[in-house]
Amino acid sequence: MRDTRESRLLLVLLIAIAFALITVDIRGGEESPVDGARQAAATVFGPVESGVAAAVAPIGNAIGAVRDSGERHDRISELERENAALKQRLGSDDRNRSRLRELDGLIRTAAAGQYGIKGAEVIAIGAAQGFSWTVTIDIGAQDGIRRDMTVVNGDGLVGRVTTVGPSTSTVLLANDPDFTVGTRMEKTSELGFATGQGDRPLLVQLLNGKSKVKKGDRLVTFGSQGNKPFVPGVPVGEVIRVDPSGGDLTRNIYVRPYAAFSRLDIVGVVVQAPSSDPRDMVLPPRPAKPKPTPTVTVTVTPGADGETEDGQAADEQTQDDGQAQDTGQDPPDETAADVPDDE
Repeated sequence: MRDTRESRLLLVLLIAIAFALITVDIRGGEESPVDGARQAAATVFGPVESGVAAAVAPIGNAIGAVRDSGERHDRISELERENAALKQRLGSDDRNRSRLRELDGLIRTAAAGQYGIKGAEVIAIGAAQGFSWTVTIDIGAQDGIRRDMTVVNGDGLVGRVTTVGPSTSTVLLANDPDFTVGTRMEKTSELGFATGQGDRPLLVQLLNGKSKVKKGDRLVTFGSQGNKPFVPGVPVGEVIRVDPSGGDLTRNIYVRPYAAFSRLDIVGVVVQAPSSDPRDMVLPPRPAKPKPTPTVTVTVTPGADGETEDGQAADEQTQDDGQAQDTGQDPPDETAADVPDDE
């Protein structure tokens, strides 16, 4: 439209009419004379507006999604990092708790046996081909470690040091077939020699073929001369099987070792032997036996009138006995009925 005097007058007129209609609508309230025109316009243009909105809404949502995608991606990445950090922290806490329990058990073992120990961590495991069971620990000659020192953990005997480097050492595990240690039975003090059998229990050959031994008996190390390679009193394991005595000079038993050789972590090398043999002091206390359940006995006593407290039951029993006498038959014997015939 060209900017002329007539167009300006028309614009002013339209504005004046619009203000007049607004004023009339406001003053009229709910009965406004313009309300009918408004409803008619809504009827005509409402479907058009809905169609346009439905067509334009996905485009607007797509534009908004594209605009917010960067922010959402950053937030998702941040949450993923926080989740990974939380999982790592929880895993680390579980491992720290496990290592703390192992260290606590090692300290208790050392205290009970009065062993001077040097703590170490298993950093490598040797190849198991040919039944060679060894591990590498992270302490060596510079830490005071020498060959043929006893290695223990919180459960019991682990092995002995065979090779020493400046900062690491190799430990031959007690389940290696080349490993042999002198043992002593708890309480009976029967002596023997335990030999590793790889994945199988330790084989212990008792020197006394007539020795009394049973499943559940426990063994400790007997000790070596000069306390090398073994100090006395270290828990070895528990008897799980006993071969029958055939009159031989020796007797074989099979022992489940206390130490779990497949999951070693924190161990201790005994660098100072105890001043005296701790005997069975290092063995853990046996679990307490369950107390027997008390038995309640109910005794029925006759009342003042000579009847039992359950008078009705007594009367019924009397009637049954009377009927048996009338028929000339003996009352049924419940005890005899329960006994099966020999046939």
